[in-house]
Amino acid sequence: MESFQTTEDNWDAKLYDIKHSFVSKYGNSLVELLNPQQGEKILDLGCGTGDLANKLYESGVEIVGVDKSQNMVEQATRKYSQIQFKVQDATNLDYNNEFDAVFSNATLHWVQPAIQALHAIYKSLKQGGRFVAEFGGKGNVQTITDEIILQIKEAGFEFNKKQFPWFYPSIAEYSTLMEEAGFRVTFAQHFDRPTPLDGVNGLKNWIEMFGNHLFDGIPDHTRDEIVTNVENNLKGILYKDGNWIADYKRIRVIGVK
Repeated sequence: MESFQTTEDNWDAKLYDIKHSFVSKYGNSLVELLNPQQGEKILDLGCGTGDLANKLYESGVEIVGVDKSQNMVEQATRKYSQIQFKVQDATNLDYNNEFDAVFSNATLHWVQPAIQALHAIYKSLKQGGRFVAEFGGKGNVQTITDEIILQIKEAGFEFNKKQFPWFYPSIAEYSTLMEEAGFRVTFAQHFDRPTPLDGVNGLKNWIEMFGNHLFDGIPDHTRDEIVTNVENNLKGILYKDGNWIADYKRIRVIGVK
């Protein structure tokens, strides 16, 4: 989950488990949409530290978890040694007509080019197999990222679009890509999901975990000042009852091969 970003592995798997376990918790309802059947073989694409893969394992399926982050895969293996976890890139999966389903939670907004990943997912599935995914959609965390980019510019730095690591498509955009890859799209949904970030430092922790690439080339002390300014400017909008509430907007899709 949230793990197909770059060739450099910057993921702190322990911090992810401690401060960002909400990623897996929100994926529980996606497992219900997947509706795994006992004996099916399922690929968890972007498995993170393995919590949802384990939930699937406990439902009686044969599960394989893959993630681009070596740190995530090592943590998942420590936690759930009974499950097979591998380091693999979503755009270059090493499978052919192998899985009854490919499941992916909070990963595909990190993956570009998206069409290349969709071709790899399609190839991995058996005929009639299903692809079930949720990830960031159009407008996801835009209040936060717009303010970060504004403060970077206010601090005198240029912001290059290449520093923006995510792909947040509309339903129309992503469904079209799925059809181009060969899928029959049977379900597509875009919805608001306001997401609490734990405690007074929740926004800062979120930026540290997921948003570091926005600050490429900016000295640490300036970065800290920018984050403080972001917190100050967004507190009246996103801070409620002792927690930051991130403006998540999600896409859910189902495609059949």
